[in-house]
Amino acid sequence: MQPDLSGVTVAVLGGDAREKILVERLAASGANLKVVGLPVAGEKIVSCHEIARAMVGANALILPVPGIDDAGRIHSKYLEQPLILLEEHLTLLVPGSPVLVGMARPKLKEMVARANLRLIELMDMDEVAILNSIPSAEGAIQLAMERLPITIHGSNSVVLGFGRTGITLARMLHALGARTVVVARNPAQRARAYEMGLVTADLAGLPEVVAEADVIFNTIPALVLDEQVLVRVRPGTLILDLASSPGGTDFEAARRLGITALLLPGLPGRVAPQTAGEILAKVVPRLLAEKLAL
Repeated sequence: MQPDLSGVTVAVLGGDAREKILVERLAASGANLKVVGLPVAGEKIVSCHEIARAMVGANALILPVPGIDDAGRIHSKYLEQPLILLEEHLTLLVPGSPVLVGMARPKLKEMVARANLRLIELMDMDEVAILNSIPSAEGAIQLAMERLPITIHGSNSVVLGFGRTGITLARMLHALGARTVVVARNPAQRARAYEMGLVTADLAGLPEVVAEADVIFNTIPALVLDEQVLVRVRPGTLILDLASSPGGTDFEAARRLGITALLLPGLPGRVAPQTAGEILAKVVPRLLAEKLAL
């Protein structure tokens, strides 16, 4: 059961299909929405052309999952002109107001801190990240099926990292009949992967592992696939990097070596926007109620 958000005003800036679903669910929970850059309408939804107008009187701010870039541009799928978030916009909120975003780059963290607001990164929450790992894993496997000349069944599939996304991805690959190798630094993670019937290796063995791979899925947000490792990759091997930007692959080295390596940010929103939006709609209303002490 969703909380009653009657009397709460939320500013929503930019976004894509995920935020459209979220706005509609928040309105259904009784909240008043002031949105910029989203094609949504309803009794409790007001579309604003200016960020300042949306911010005035708001109890909370919701930014898109990707947040803002280093120039302050807000991810806005439905706008032709860039939407820029300035510090002066944040000062229109009451100090202590919650600012919800999927992932916050340093610029946003600094701006929110200077405005004395409370930053909440949704993708840092286990609940959101685990649920999002489902469309992320499905989307990565879908892309692998489209790009590879072989089936996933019987393939040599390597998963780098065994966190929330890595676990889901490795389980799906194994269920599809892939020979799945999990590479992880943490011995406890390797033990869990072994218990699941997967082949395991530590990072020191990465060069040997990638030499046998048909497809490599990286979920580690650090440079693990550097040039020294990439030179061991066989021709035709596909690398799909699911880690947050800039990923864990030396993409320039991969290009020079003739290796197809793709960075795949925001997969849930790309391959399953309705599901990704419903995940946000399941979590955000409760968070707002908690942070606003309703």
